[in-house]
Amino acid sequence: MALEQQVTSVVDRIVLPGVPKSIDPARHAMLDYGVAFTFFSLAAKFWNSHRPAATLAILNGAMVLGVSAFTDYPGGLWKKISFPMHGALDVVQAATAGLGPVLMGFAHDDEARAFYGQALSEVGVIAATDWHAEAA
Repeated sequence: MALEQQVTSVVDRIVLPGVPKSIDPARHAMLDYGVAFTFFSLAAKFWNSHRPAATLAILNGAMVLGVSAFTDYPGGLWKKISFPMHGALDVVQAATAGLGPVLMGFAHDDEARAFYGQALSEVGVIAATDWHAEAA
């Protein structure tokens, strides 16, 4: 089995009971750019008060924006990453958001809550996305 098939089969297995696979590539792209904006906004908010949180927000925002720009979906600029592979990279980004506060030493700070919330939201989006839908 090709590496991409192995990696993307992971996102096909992420399901939440009662949550249909209703997010198509166009909707997913809109969500991605909104998430990137949110992370960059968090970076600005935390810049003078909590540099580790600001740094993690920039890292997450850059991950989401970079993957989005290279994904073959509406809104993608260079279309080098397949949509199912994008899903596998979303799993990595969710893990970065969720584990980042722990790894960067601010797991119990109030600022960590934004990252935990986004990681949970990302899992929901991954579960609700139809990774094999045709681009709208």
